[in-house]
Amino acid sequence: MQIDIQARGFTLTEGLRTQAERRVRFALGSTSGRVRSVVMRLADENGPRGGVDKRCTIRANLAGGPFVIIEHQEDDLYVAIDRAADRAARAVSRRLGKTSAGHRDAASTANASPDTESLSR
Repeated sequence: MQIDIQARGFTLTEGLRTQAERRVRFALGSTSGRVRSVVMRLADENGPRGGVDKRCTIRANLAGGPFVIIEHQEDDLYVAIDRAADRAARAVSRRLGKTSAGHRDAASTANASPDTESLSR
């Protein structure tokens, strides 16, 4: 899984980059075979004025085309990264589950034996 981390409004330190990448890998680890790439955008909207202005946006590009975008905003960038990664993991699992369930439903319908009760009428 390729991870690209970008910063806007501040300088991205190596420590923050490492933590952000580690957090995303941990959160998406169980689905990493189906996640092609992740783009994480970190932003400090208000700069030194502070407030709930640290934003983490995660875009997970899944195998087969669909993608998931999650955005979370907090007053602490590390918290924003943590919560966005958790939400991304849940959203990716849901998306993959729907995709897998859709394939299973179609396959089970195609392979199902006809209902004998309905044939006897």
